[in-house]
Amino acid sequence: MRFRAGIQNISVFTKLTASLSSLGNVAWVRLNDNDIRFTIIPETGSQVWAVVQIDTIFDDSFNLQSAAELNTINLEVPLQPLHRALKSAQNAFAASIRLTKKDNIPLLSLTITTSILSSTPAASGNTYEDGPPYSDRNGYGGSAFADDNENFREESLDLGAPRTDRDTIVTQDIPIRVLAPASVQGLHEPLTREPDVHIMFPSLIQLKNISDRFTKLALSTSKANATSSGFRGGLASAPKLELSANMHGCLRLALKTDAMNINSTWTGLTNPELDPNTVDGGQEGIAGHPSTRMKQLGDAEGLSDEGWATVRVEGRDWGRVLGVGRLGGRVIACELKKS
Repeated sequence: MRFRAGIQNISVFTKLTASLSSLGNVAWVRLNDNDIRFTIIPETGSQVWAVVQIDTIFDDSFNLQSAAELNTINLEVPLQPLHRALKSAQNAFAASIRLTKKDNIPLLSLTITTSILSSTPAASGNTYEDGPPYSDRNGYGGSAFADDNENFREESLDLGAPRTDRDTIVTQDIPIRVLAPASVQGLHEPLTREPDVHIMFPSLIQLKNISDRFTKLALSTSKANATSSGFRGGLASAPKLELSANMHGCLRLALKTDAMNINSTWTGLTNPELDPNTVDGGQEGIAGHPSTRMKQLGDAEGLSDEGWATVRVEGRDWGRVLGVGRLGGRVIACELKKS
């Protein structure tokens, strides 16, 4: 079993791990010759099934070998340590990652190459193989530093010496688990019926800010109601947010309680055209698609009550989902009509 690759887009990889870590602590990562899948299945909250093309993150040195079909390797990866390691590589001019083992513990080893200024002649790089300060052999704590009594050679400071760049190589190890194929065989992406509405969201940062305001308002209202009812020691459950859209470029986010009814509405958004190659039946399938029928209802101003598909989402979990805005500012969302 072997995995080694150069990272050609550190920024995208870092933003991806930041988005994923807001939804869960551990991800199942499936590597094969075709793509890379990141899956998060928490006990509660939103699941993540993300597929990334290999060349989106890695360069042509991508090397994957295993006895499984398509050279598949399944890993369980702690997201926070991986994200911290990638953040340290933001200013590196080269970075690579590989699957390795130390003391019989499997590791993802991230190696970065950076330049530092030095007043001495250029020297060969230093490699730190004991892992980052936050990573120990058990996974998530401790450090590996030299003995305090270590003797160091003292040198004089020469302000007139020419300053040169020196390459420094730093290796950070992230403890992981290698999963047996049988243990992940039953994990499959949830199946849903064809969406009633598909729409391009507005700026995710803008949508997240408004959603967070609604959620905070809902929480404060719920706490106030719980206090007035005498439940001072209990946790108030926040009302859910209503997310609605139609096939005429309208999106609405609403909060409805006994005490208030507020909403924000966007118009002029885009409803992407369906690709006949991705719909069963081609053009005939598009003609009978639920979104085609919904397009015959409603209007572009959003004044009609017809033609809207509505889902209810838990505000705090929805805010974490919108954290994907770190990776991309816009996204296509699909909604099912509320029964």
